[in-house]
Amino acid sequence: MRGVARAYDRVVIVFNPNSTGDAQERAEELKSGLAERAAELPVELRPTEYAGHAREIAREEAGSGAPLVVSVSGDGGYNEVVDGLMKAGESRAVAAVLAAGNANDHRRVVGRRPLLDAIVEGRTERLDLLRLSVDDEEPRHAHSYIGLGITPVVALELERGGKGSIKEILTTVRAFSRFRPFTIEVDDGRRQDFDSLVFANIAEMAKYATLSEDSRPDDGVFEVVLLPHSSKLRVLATAVKAAVRGLGPQPSVREYAFRTVDPMPLQVDGEVLDLDAGARVRVDIVAAALATVR
Repeated sequence: MRGVARAYDRVVIVFNPNSTGDAQERAEELKSGLAERAAELPVELRPTEYAGHAREIAREEAGSGAPLVVSVSGDGGYNEVVDGLMKAGESRAVAAVLAAGNANDHRRVVGRRPLLDAIVEGRTERLDLLRLSVDDEEPRHAHSYIGLGITPVVALELERGGKGSIKEILTTVRAFSRFRPFTIEVDDGRRQDFDSLVFANIAEMAKYATLSEDSRPDDGVFEVVLLPHSSKLRVLATAVKAAVRGLGPQPSVREYAFRTVDPMPLQVDGEVLDLDAGARVRVDIVAAALATVR
């Protein structure tokens, strides 16, 4: 397809050669496919060497020309690439993900057709990103969700264990038995206890859970899926509802701010971060921040 007008001038394929899945094989297959169908498009394989390297590669590549940076990974690896592109500032970079990992929520929800076809054709679109700001630290971006509490923990354990497996049952029971509610302080100084609080840019999580009926990654808002503290039986019932029927419509906002009371973990597209006690946290939406193939 010579003469195709694309928004990108080269393809950089980022993958972890030491991953337990088939990332390297899938990366090499994508490169071969592009050589066959879009020979005029330069393609480079960029294996990562350590944790966080994908973020550095993406930031570096965004500094020149108009690269399409493809992450061959799960949601966590793609998060590094997306965050790296955002940290580069203004650029003409485009991002995409080729699923290869435990969780591929973003590709499953956003990807409409095979990635190779989309790259060859060259059409792009812009999607929103979540932006996480903690105290005075440099903000971090998320393509799918930011979560605290039990819901993201259990959803990810279900994804790893496999639907209907004995391991799924055991990991879920362990997660519930160890879980304790968390407390945050909202802007007016009130303290609230939650079992789960998820800021969602897409409607689904971990393949089985439907968080919101009408969430879209290009509508300029994100959904707040909150579960105030209650009995563990009720929490379990909510998780089952999310997997079977979905949680229905959820409130949409452009920002949400709070302060932690105790140290707690937080998940950004499946990757775990630790928040200190008294941390000032703000989540907001950055509309149309990410260019991607479609």
